[in-house]
Amino acid sequence: MIREAKRKRDTKETQIEIALCLDGTGKASINTGVGFFDHMLTLFAFHSNIDLTVKAIGDLYVCDHHLVEDTGILLGEVLLEALGDKRGIERYGSARVPMDEVLTTVDIDFSGRSYLVYNCALKRDMIGTYSCEMTSEFLRAFANNAKATLHVNCLYGENDGHEVE
Repeated sequence: MIREAKRKRDTKETQIEIALCLDGTGKASINTGVGFFDHMLTLFAFHSNIDLTVKAIGDLYVCDHHLVEDTGILLGEVLLEALGDKRGIERYGSARVPMDEVLTTVDIDFSGRSYLVYNCALKRDMIGTYSCEMTSEFLRAFANNAKATLHVNCLYGENDGHEVE
């Protein structure tokens, strides 16, 4: 049985559609209007081997906040739906990720309890049109709606783009 889900989220600020297949090959079709955010979601699909389609329109003339946070909400919901009863998965997962001068650890527990620990001291306000402060907001929205405990700790690094990646 292929584990997949598709949902829409429509608010006054955003219209988002997400489809994912947990048993994919890492294919991505991402269009949010925020270039660096598209890059991040594409990398997520590639490195997780999850097929992911995201089409998002938001009030970017205001800022990227609603679009990024609402995408995190919907991605968490879609992932939780695709996981179903969670049979056949490992409850806990962790990764230690080096990217050039940056070293980050990421630990996740699909416990059914939502929590985010985020320790990254970013120095920049923006990467392109992406607000760096939205990284924690996206991860919190995702963790809350995937009902997962998520710990992200940037141990060290200089380049904010690498830390967010």
